[in-house]
Amino acid sequence: MSVSDDQSAKAVVLLSGGLDSATLLALAREQGYRCYVLSFNYSQRHRIELQAAAEIADMLGAVEHKIISINLDSIGGSALTDFDIPVPQTPSSQIPVTYVPARNTVFLSLALGWAEVLGAMDIFIGVNAVDYSGYPDCRPEYIDAFTRLANLATRAGVEGRHFTIQTPLIAMGKADIIREGIRLGVDYSRTISCYAADEQGRACGRCDSCRLRAAGFVQAGIADPTVYY
Repeated sequence: MSVSDDQSAKAVVLLSGGLDSATLLALAREQGYRCYVLSFNYSQRHRIELQAAAEIADMLGAVEHKIISINLDSIGGSALTDFDIPVPQTPSSQIPVTYVPARNTVFLSLALGWAEVLGAMDIFIGVNAVDYSGYPDCRPEYIDAFTRLANLATRAGVEGRHFTIQTPLIAMGKADIIREGIRLGVDYSRTISCYAADEQGRACGRCDSCRLRAAGFVQAGIADPTVYY
């Protein structure tokens, strides 16, 4: 999809600071959207990613970058918000403990609210159903369901304007995402994907996210710029 015939079109883009969301922002910009970027401090253990998100938003020409704080650690139930639950270092055939309960639903709901205020009918999220860790809120069925909700639960939807949840990465493998980002000029050395990154943003190299990222660079035939501790 392109909005080259309407360069004033706005989009809200969810940006974590990782590889996928940086590519997502570059794609939205290439399609001609004016990008309003939204990140979340949800008490994640790897909140150093927010520093990366700020740098990426600036480098990729975001109109505005908003960081919203949500204390998902008060709910717990995830290795990403509960420091008593260790980040796993081996793959799981189950939904892993790095799944954060209802995270994408919370994020998309807030993105939807900001989009309605801005008059932006497109929301970009970097969910992926190919190289992902088994999260139920990354599946196409979930995105379809949330899109229906968005158009039922908003004044804009009732008045006949249609929200679209854009998921350009959903059927892409990690190597394909990396190749696309390189084409778009994304500097992956500035991104942080690790679930257990230290205060300098260095990666563990062992968590699910690190393994998927490293394998993607190998498959893409591109040098991995990740700094590991």
